[in-house]
Amino acid sequence: MERLPGFRDFYPDPLPHSDVWSADCRNFIFDKWRTVARRYGFREYDGPPLEPLELYTVKSGDEIVGQLYNFTDKGERAVALRPEMTPTLARLVAAHERHYKKPIKWFALPQLFRYERQQKGRLREHFQFNADIFSEPDPAVDAELVALLIDSLRAFGLTADDFVLRLSSRDAWQSFYENRQGDPTQAYSFFQVIDKLEREAKDQTETKLRALGFSLDEVLRFIHEAEPVPALAAILQNLQARGLAEFVKIDYNVIRGLAYYSGAVFEAFDKKGDFRAIAGGGRYDHLVKLISGGKVDLPAIGFGMGDVVLTELLKQRKLLPPFGSRIDVVVLIEEEARRGESLHFVQQLRDATLAVDYAFNPLKPDKQFKRAIELNAGFTAKIELDEAKALVVRVKNLKTRAEQTMPPSAAVEWFKQQFGTKG
Repeated sequence: MERLPGFRDFYPDPLPHSDVWSADCRNFIFDKWRTVARRYGFREYDGPPLEPLELYTVKSGDEIVGQLYNFTDKGERAVALRPEMTPTLARLVAAHERHYKKPIKWFALPQLFRYERQQKGRLREHFQFNADIFSEPDPAVDAELVALLIDSLRAFGLTADDFVLRLSSRDAWQSFYENRQGDPTQAYSFFQVIDKLEREAKDQTETKLRALGFSLDEVLRFIHEAEPVPALAAILQNLQARGLAEFVKIDYNVIRGLAYYSGAVFEAFDKKGDFRAIAGGGRYDHLVKLISGGKVDLPAIGFGMGDVVLTELLKQRKLLPPFGSRIDVVVLIEEEARRGESLHFVQQLRDATLAVDYAFNPLKPDKQFKRAIELNAGFTAKIELDEAKALVVRVKNLKTRAEQTMPPSAAVEWFKQQFGTKG
């Protein structure tokens, strides 16, 4: 049996094959995301991976169905695996926003699914860091979220030499479109053309724009001038005060393809241009109202950062730490008569929150010691009798090879001090 195309197997390091992914690396990324989000005062939430199909079609239309894993369930309901988290979040907020003090600042690490063509940096499933703020329309909130995105990337050791956040505005593009008498019913089609500007052939883009009553020259001129609207200017000023302005630039090439964006939008790219966007997001002030059928109206802004592109970027920049087993203590049981006392000591150390391993079955001392080395253990500990026939623990530091003996109770306290635990 083989896994489905576009999906991944996650193994502990060292990896058995180049075609699998590291569970240790995934946990490393998740830990960084959670740490930075909590530093900004965000709370974690989650939702079901299976949602009503209507949750996505009401926002994006029936054309999105071709990109989804969708089916009719046993209750005759049209359902889909979630392709993105924002509609679920909008549903959750619309249902119970009165229960929470404003602004609502939430994050999630969902696994998302899309049935689409695989390409570099894009699979049919991925994990994503989503962070969103509700109820505040002020550009200061936009700047806060942009700062969170920047700091999330800096947490991995990435610098302004590695990535840039390209900041744009759907409002600016909407004004551009309306000032040139664009057909209101074709505005979204125009936005879709702009979104693909850097990925499609120039003549193809020119043809599409002419069909909508525009020329490529006037579009490129607008992008080149890059005159920030007031909201973008306020965001830049806010980031300047934080000392983060070097990570951001105005770039009207960015427009974001999703229909629900309504104000500032942004994408983070690696400066070498080797990967697709690392992250992207923006304002979606009307989505909660749409999802709730007009019952709840809250402005919102958010972003998503996928694990696939980020992992490849960190590999290329050599910013991933070495992964592998890391055990604090291996308890050696060289005498089966001491197994009971050894197990009691193992449990005491684990109660103190140390990572501890031991041999389940009788093994020769050299094999147990070799196993400790393979596990990258910091120490070995062995229960034995001293000259007075009292139980003691012989502790060995596997890095320095220094040894010492002490009573079991003292050994537990000594290990707690070594590893700074409070268990």
